[in-house]
Amino acid sequence: MRKLLLPVIAICAFVLFQSIVIVSEGERGIMLRFNKVQRDAEQKVVVYDPGLHFKVPFIDSMKRLDARIKTLDPKEARFITVEKKDLLVNSYVKWKISDFGQFYTSTGGNYQKAEDLLRSKVNDRLRSEIGSRTIKDIVSGSRGEVMAGAQKALNSGESGAEKLGIEVVDVRVKQINLPNEVSSSIYQRMRAERDAVAREHRSQGEEKAEFIRAEVDKKVTLIEANAKKTAEELQGAGDAEAARIYTSVLGSEAEFYAFMRSLKAYEASFTENQSNMLIVKPDSDFLRFMKSPTK
Repeated sequence: MRKLLLPVIAICAFVLFQSIVIVSEGERGIMLRFNKVQRDAEQKVVVYDPGLHFKVPFIDSMKRLDARIKTLDPKEARFITVEKKDLLVNSYVKWKISDFGQFYTSTGGNYQKAEDLLRSKVNDRLRSEIGSRTIKDIVSGSRGEVMAGAQKALNSGESGAEKLGIEVVDVRVKQINLPNEVSSSIYQRMRAERDAVAREHRSQGEEKAEFIRAEVDKKVTLIEANAKKTAEELQGAGDAEAARIYTSVLGSEAEFYAFMRSLKAYEASFTENQSNMLIVKPDSDFLRFMKSPTK
């Protein structure tokens, strides 16, 4: 009897062990019976919360689903704006399972399949949002509206992510680039526009420089004319004063003035060129100061 007790206990313990299933924190469980999803009286999929649960050994099995937020990081995709310009958009999506029963029946609990379906929906929504805006709107001002609009659309509508039992928590655009052929044409257009602006600025600068030079030349000419006028007035006044002085001196010291003028004439005649020869009469007035004074 004791020999049979031990095997019975072992079998009971094994069956009990096979009957216990644990759903960890951050997970939800879907019970399968003969690989068919168990449903309640309302035909809704029974979802098991974290904790200890029981199943029928060898008949039931538990499929665990991750309840945490996941990140979908798709590859860079090409989109067309309302201007028919191509953009390369790099984005990512934060998502989680909102309806575990719907998620399992839609994807079979296959996360790769779920992400493929979600990726297609995200691209469709981004294509719709970007296709209604210009490049300037997307790059400068409306990026937040694009992300918010895509998230709202993904969580609603007939083709939304909720049909997969998924809730899109956030949609973010990481980077927006232009294709090489588009960026080259844009850079060339920008360079041409900048060159045109530079030429306009240079033309305006040269025009202003010519105007400034003309104004300066005008002022210089006016200053020179005024200076010349003042100089001539001063020179005329000086000549008049000199003439007055000469006249005054000539009137009072006529003999001395004649003597000084003769000395200057001697100096100019005898030192200018020593080979000069003067032929004058001995009684000429030119030599009168070189004669012996009359006693």
